[in-house]
Amino acid sequence: GALLMEEGNGASFVPPSPFVSSGFGAGVAGPGQNMISEYFMRLFQFDQMDFQYTYSQMVSLCRFAPSELYKATQIRRKIKNQWARDDPAFVVILMGMISISSLAYCITFGVHGIFHLLRVVVGSVVVDFVGTGCIMATITSFVANKYLRVQRVMTTDQQVEWLYAFDIHCNGFLPLFVLLYPVQFFLTPLLLQSDFVATVLANSLYAFAFIYYHYVTVLGYSVLPFLRDQNRFFYPVGIILVLYFFACLLNLNACKMVLYWYLG
Repeated sequence: GALLMEEGNGASFVPPSPFVSSGFGAGVAGPGQNMISEYFMRLFQFDQMDFQYTYSQMVSLCRFAPSELYKATQIRRKIKNQWARDDPAFVVILMGMISISSLAYCITFGVHGIFHLLRVVVGSVVVDFVGTGCIMATITSFVANKYLRVQRVMTTDQQVEWLYAFDIHCNGFLPLFVLLYPVQFFLTPLLLQSDFVATVLANSLYAFAFIYYHYVTVLGYSVLPFLRDQNRFFYPVGIILVLYFFACLLNLNACKMVLYWYLG
């Protein structure tokens, strides 16, 4: 049955993992390549994934309540001795939604040729989501372990596991996906106008999506007790705001540029 933990006046349920835990993202220094490869091999074991629990996590992120998700992360650490998810259902669902949304864009904007269609759909999943996630997880976990770790005497040496860093990317990518795929899709008649107001609205949508991605990233690293100064992961927001200001000033519409890049 599900594991139950008391929190204040209520109770939080953490469903049992259908997989045998092998210390995924446990935060203790050790071999990680086997854990990562085993995790990605489980992407094809659909019958062992807990989709209902994953949907509840996604709802928390979509209604801009990521702190609820990271409370479950802390509970998982106490119960399973690991920070990262060992169930890849979150990744599977997100890849499916990205594929469907990309296909909808291709059909709506009249993408011709199976090769172009596959380039958009596969590229959105493999490059934009998975590829960017691997890069972000590598960079952020390196920065956290190299510069943000707190060294304490008489305690176990803990590190940010790559898999947990990838988890954080997935958490931040979901609201970004919602804003820049379905929300943008329905707003394109307005965002693709040539006036300055459309440019400001389009750029504001992109700026907010990427700023919120970094906000979720900061929250993800803030729950790790062996790190300090996690707010440094919010520094790229300054670059985003500068780009936003100059894009609006030069009337460069982010929505137009992105759709032209992908759909031609």
